[in-house]
Amino acid sequence: MDLSFLDQAKKVFEKKVLSRGIESVLGIDIGSSAIKLVQLKSNQGLATLETYGEISLGPYADKEVGQATNLPPEKLAEALKVLLKEANVTTNVCGTSVPFASSLVKLIEVPPLDLKKLETVVPIEARKYIPVPISEVQLDYFIIPETEQKLFMGAKNINDAEVQELENRMVLIVAMHNDTLRRYTETIKLAGLNSEFFEIEVFSNIRATVAHSLAPVAIIDLGATTSKLYLVELGIILASHVIPVGSQDITKSLAKSTHMTMAKAEEIKRQAGILTGVENGDAARVSHAATLTMEQIFSEARRVLLGFQRKYNKVITKVILTGGGAALKGLPEFARQQLELEVEVANPFSHVQALAFLNDTLDQAGPDFAVSVGLALRILHDSK
Repeated sequence: MDLSFLDQAKKVFEKKVLSRGIESVLGIDIGSSAIKLVQLKSNQGLATLETYGEISLGPYADKEVGQATNLPPEKLAEALKVLLKEANVTTNVCGTSVPFASSLVKLIEVPPLDLKKLETVVPIEARKYIPVPISEVQLDYFIIPETEQKLFMGAKNINDAEVQELENRMVLIVAMHNDTLRRYTETIKLAGLNSEFFEIEVFSNIRATVAHSLAPVAIIDLGATTSKLYLVELGIILASHVIPVGSQDITKSLAKSTHMTMAKAEEIKRQAGILTGVENGDAARVSHAATLTMEQIFSEARRVLLGFQRKYNKVITKVILTGGGAALKGLPEFARQQLELEVEVANPFSHVQALAFLNDTLDQAGPDFAVSVGLALRILHDSK
């Protein structure tokens, strides 16, 4: 089982070449309310979409479609096997995401020691930031290359970076909880799949959206129960923040105020969106619920972004929306008004070839499949 992000992080700074050793691969994103998958294949050096699909987990927990769950491996595997069949999946080679909530990703600073001494120092320093016994997690770390760190710290170009001295070394520490890994390992095994690795969802998200961005950008992942904010520069996660509000809160609010089922409320939410000035009763109620929820999310995001800009003396150039909540109609313009920044919706399928008639569908579905696409791309890419 490969947990290491170190080799994958290096690829941010290296030319990526598609591996020709594997033909078809799966990216499997197991969320709280649904499982998403994407199957890609290598076609003459290009990643090509073969199939994709999603299944709601609510019914497997005797809940409604769209509701969050906490299913055991047996139930998750049952749902996953149904999805594999419905999506006509033809491979058992996959990469699997691990929820951000069950992991730790943090950028720390350590003394500028040589690499051998850092191998001893970093795990000791990392323990200060891990809120559980070190025996309960799998720990990995990545030492940021000197040139990239100097550019991040303010060097204007490569020449300036060559003469600048570093007072400390920046290290990205990554920890995954053992219980979560066991749960996901068992799920994948019961579903008859072979997971090449388990990866924290943020890295998959970055790979499918902003892996090559040179300027600081923010990713806001609008999930069902929580929203995650990631600050990224040069492919490095500088900071992260979890907002305990998600797109499901819109559905819950609508269902409660109108006494309709969650499934019906979800359907109306997708149809109406956050458009303002509507006269239709249901659409107006959706817009009201969506506005209150998204204002809460973007208000917290704006606070974190301003704090980051003050701390690092950097300017965020763009915000990218991912996750199922990013598909809400009218959301990009609403986000621009709230954040006063350039906002775009993630389009992870732009990294793969697909049949032309699917373009509109994939553009709409894209934000929800960013993690799945990023997982599949990791398998297909090789730095050799």
